[in-house]
Amino acid sequence: WFYAPTVLDACAPGMPAYHEELFGPVAAIIRARDEADALRLANDSDFGLGGSVWSQDRARGEALARRMQCGCAFVNDMVKSDPRLPFGGIKNSGYGRELGLLGIRSFCNAKTLCIQ
Repeated sequence: WFYAPTVLDACAPGMPAYHEELFGPVAAIIRARDEADALRLANDSDFGLGGSVWSQDRARGEALARRMQCGCAFVNDMVKSDPRLPFGGIKNSGYGRELGLLGIRSFCNAKTLCIQ
């Protein structure tokens, strides 16, 4: 019941590692021509839990991360949860948020009461 850490290089459309969410110690390498192509590839997914951008130019990394279609984006850091911040995905990677104020509110039943 052990799966060794694995790097899958040159993943492309049509391969399961390109289209499916991978969990476990697996890194799928998908090569991009430039920054615009990298954003297109990142958003070309039915999933959107989290993503990360690695750049020496922090402002440029932030601008790219803001355009990524995911529930949480990190610049120069790995995707991870923090109990102080909402965590959750978009698309087919979940609905709603856990953790943080938004996560706590998901356990509440809000009621609207209108009186005339």
